[in-house]
Amino acid sequence: MDLQDWSDQFRLFAEPTRVRLLALLSKAELTVAELCEITGLQQPRVSTHLAKLREASLVRDRKAGVSSFYRMDSDSLSDSSRRLWDIVSSDAKDPVLAADADALQRFLRSRAAGDLTDSVADDLERHYTPGRTWEALARSTLQLLTVGDVLDVASGDGALAELLAPRSQRYVCLDVSQAALEASAPRLANLANVELQCGDMHDLPFRDRSFDLVVLMQAINYSRDPATAVRESARVLRSGGRMLVTTLAKHGHTMAHRTFDHLNMGFEVKELRKMLENAGLRIDSCQKISRERRHPNFELIAATATKA
Repeated sequence: MDLQDWSDQFRLFAEPTRVRLLALLSKAELTVAELCEITGLQQPRVSTHLAKLREASLVRDRKAGVSSFYRMDSDSLSDSSRRLWDIVSSDAKDPVLAADADALQRFLRSRAAGDLTDSVADDLERHYTPGRTWEALARSTLQLLTVGDVLDVASGDGALAELLAPRSQRYVCLDVSQAALEASAPRLANLANVELQCGDMHDLPFRDRSFDLVVLMQAINYSRDPATAVRESARVLRSGGRMLVTTLAKHGHTMAHRTFDHLNMGFEVKELRKMLENAGLRIDSCQKISRERRHPNFELIAATATKA
């Protein structure tokens, strides 16, 4: 192995998030959602680093239905990678890794026990019957929709696109992270109307009046200038087109703010209303719609608005 190869190996293991993911995936096979639940990391961050680990043949994945399960690919590790990983994994005495290991054990016990209350979402599964899940509900009710041309801003892992694109004419996933787009590509490969485009939400690379629906699902949490992001999204809406915005309500959890790479601490309902109105939209609804049961009890605001 030459100097460049060694340098590349060192860079791979020098990123703390990648070490956290490898430590978990060396012990269990997990989905992106499960890795997010265990680590508390945001999905785009996990997907980005998983893509790098897959590219380096440190992680493999397998499909099971609509889910992808990831595991450390021990059999394919080069001698250099194996030696470096042995050093990192044996010498690391870090409280974050220890907390991840504890969280993994709790998760695996819960999964093994078939604890639907914690492993699936909230109240719907507290009264579980076969076939009654949030995914089943979403997929069935979405059959009622026809949404035309859609722009999904900060599309991340493509989860929304997978659900909504079959009901759309054209579906554009836009994200500032090329790695996130590449990570979402496999799950969207069978949807011929989906386009993946790298771009900035504050300066959308589209003409005025290009879309019937613009969706910003948690997008403005990552915005350096949320008002501009909303205004740009309104610009590319056609007359009569609609915008859907979801975002965290204002909170004071600075540790969570740093962990998830958010650029702001959430918003008040009146702040979001003002942004939509200043963008020339008529507000149809803007309110808090949920509050998480687990600490720190994040609240979610959802707003829909129409372009006159």
